[in-house]
Amino acid sequence: MNRIVRALLNYFIKGVLVVVPLGAAVMLIYWVVSSLDQLLNLSGVIWVDPKTGLPVYIPGLGILTVLVIILFAGIVVTNFITEPIKNWFNRWLNRLPLFNFLYSSIKDLTEAFVGDEKKFHEPVIVEINNSGYKQVGFVTQKDLSRLDLEGEVAVYFPFSYSFAGQLAIVSADKVRPLDLSASEAMKFVVSGGVSGLDKPHSKQFMQGEGRFRRP
Repeated sequence: MNRIVRALLNYFIKGVLVVVPLGAAVMLIYWVVSSLDQLLNLSGVIWVDPKTGLPVYIPGLGILTVLVIILFAGIVVTNFITEPIKNWFNRWLNRLPLFNFLYSSIKDLTEAFVGDEKKFHEPVIVEINNSGYKQVGFVTQKDLSRLDLEGEVAVYFPFSYSFAGQLAIVSADKVRPLDLSASEAMKFVVSGGVSGLDKPHSKQFMQGEGRFRRP
C-alpha cells in the first residue's frame, strides 16, 4: 500500500513539474495577448450588428492591427524617411521635453533588445568587493569618457524574478566575461540562479586573461 502511495505521489510531483510551468506560461501569454487585443481592438467601434444594433467584437483584430501598423511603419522608415526628415522630427521632439524623455527612453530600451546595436548581449560577472561577492550583469556602455570615467564601464544588473534592475559604474578590471549566451545569462539571473546553466558553451565573448577589455 505504501509503495502505491509513493508511486502515485511521485507521478503527481512529476505532473506538477510539467503542468504548472506550462500552464503558467500559456496563461501569461494568453493574458498579455488578450489584454492588448481588448485594449487596441476597435471592431466594436467600427462595426455594429444591423440586426441587434450591438457592437461586433472580432477577437484578434487588435493584435493584427498593431502588427500591420508596425510593419507599415518599418517599410516607410526604411524606404521613405530621409535624414532631413529625421532631423526635423528630432527638433520637434526637443520642443516637448517630457514627451522626448519618454520617447527616447523607450526607444533606447527597445533598441537594446531588438535594434541593430543590441546592448544586452555581453554577459559578465562583476567582482563587487574583496570579500568574494560577485554579481552577474550585462555591459551596456564601454566608453564613459564623456563622464570623465576612463577605464570604467557601465553594467546593468537585472533583478531576480523581476523585469527591473539597476545600473552600476564599475572598474573594467573588475569585470570578467561569462561563457554564456545573453539569453542564458538573463535566464540565470531572473530565475534566481535555478536555470540557464543547462548546457556548456565554448563561445568566447572577449579575450585577455579572462578579463574585460575595452576596444
